[in-house]
Amino acid sequence: MQIQVIKSKIHRVTVTGADLNYIGSITIDQDLMDAAGIVEGERVYIVDNNNGERLDTYAIPGERGSGVICLNGAAARKVQTGDVVIIMTYGIVTVEEARAFKPKVVFPDTRTNRLID
Repeated sequence: MQIQVIKSKIHRVTVTGADLNYIGSITIDQDLMDAAGIVEGERVYIVDNNNGERLDTYAIPGERGSGVICLNGAAARKVQTGDVVIIMTYGIVTVEEARAFKPKVVFPDTRTNRLID
């Protein structure tokens, strides 16, 4: 049997933009994507701590060190600039692999969305 487990999480980043006219996705600072092990085009789940919205889309890299977290397309209707969100990915593993698996969890500075040294 295989199960889904949390693969990575960017915990509490602030939305810097919402672009309704973009094709879709979420733009995430490449530094944050790398730290969390999120790859371009990967499915991500987003939880908005301000309004309780939950949605999924795919990740696209933003400029390194920019702190950008921008919801694009229809997802832009679910958040507002300044909202605090959690971004998560999941992986499919066997039950045996799940017992030993450790997700990558990133805790950036919520004000700047940059990695904390």
